Amino acid sequence: MGYSESTGGRKAVFNPIADDGNEYKFCSTCAFGSVCVGHGVDKIGLTELHCLVEHAGPFRTGDAIFRHGDRFSAVYAVRAGTVKTSQVDREGRELILGFHLPGELIGLNAIHTEIYPCDAIALETVEVCRFSFPALATLATRIPQIQKELFRRLSKDIGDASQRIQESTADERLAAFILNLCARYEARGFAANALRLSMPRSDIANYLGLAAETVSRVLRRFQDSGLLVVEGREVSLKNPAGLREVARNILPD
Repeated sequence: MGYSESTGGRKAVFNPIADDGNEYKFCSTCAFGSVCVGHGVDKIGLTELHCLVEHAGPFRTGDAIFRHGDRFSAVYAVRAGTVKTSQVDREGRELILGFHLPGELIGLNAIHTEIYPCDAIALETVEVCRFSFPALATLATRIPQIQKELFRRLSKDIGDASQRIQESTADERLAAFILNLCARYEARGFAANALRLSMPRSDIANYLGLAAETVSRVLRRFQDSGLLVVEGREVSLKNPAGLREVARNILPD
């Protein structure tokens, strides 16, 4: 995982793939792997508990993992690539709800209504694990920590959404967004201060409630200030402490 080896003197390319599991062991970024193993259930044990984990994909850029209005039947864990979740209003305008990385769950917000309330779209080549929700709910009765992990992740999604609507400047929003992405990648074993923006600037702007031109302008300002370096979609943090200072009013203590 992380950066692939450079060839011919070219810079290494960020390659966020978390497909290192097999029929016997969980992928290293599996949403539930550490919880299951910590409670004495390995991947073979899931089959014995009738909780089959299905690999789905690849989904190509623009493909839908699920669509708004589809009947809820499963929770998905991103295995490779990046997925965006979004809604379209009555005027046909898209509202981006979030970006989901390897090891993160999508579909939790459908549990109550039993209908997916948004689209989940691949931003690049994406692989997912499909967890049948009835089977997952049954597993939660055997391993209460599974249920706790579901609640924790759902609570985090709600917290992330509420954070985004705070009154804040464009600089604060973008700095917090970049730092949040870096932290999520680092938690999954990738480089601590580097990331690839798999989503276009227009999607970042939509998510942060900004104009695309504003995102580009703020990124240039951050680069001119020595906070980071941007090369295409590759971002390297040069002064994480300085970036955190910019975002101090948004980021949690």
